[in-house]
Amino acid sequence: MTARYTLKVILDFAAAHSLRDYSGECSRLHGHNWKLETEVTANQLDTAGMGLDFKVIRSAARRLADELDHQYLNELPPFNSINPTAENIAAYFFKGLSEQLNDERVRVSAVTIWETERACVRYSED
Repeated sequence: MTARYTLKVILDFAAAHSLRDYSGECSRLHGHNWKLETEVTANQLDTAGMGLDFKVIRSAARRLADELDHQYLNELPPFNSINPTAENIAAYFFKGLSEQLNDERVRVSAVTIWETERACVRYSED
């Protein structure tokens, strides 16, 4: 049986958005205190016995989140051309974190974006 370790790091950021082509209150400018959950899967441990240091995951996630923190997402690439929905924000983090963290031992397996305490999107790829 192949070993699999799933590591999770959670952080927060605040950002505003408005949804284009949406008929409802969310079409108007509003903000969220977003919660970002990053899940990384390791198929083997390093020489220190870790899948990946939590600090490495947190640092990569923080770098990306800081680009969005306290911003109006609709004005920032790629959200100036795609709708800044929770789904698209989750995919944005997944792709950005994968570029920074993926190697032969570890892969970003999922990203969950919480828009509120009771509503989230989990993005992953096969």
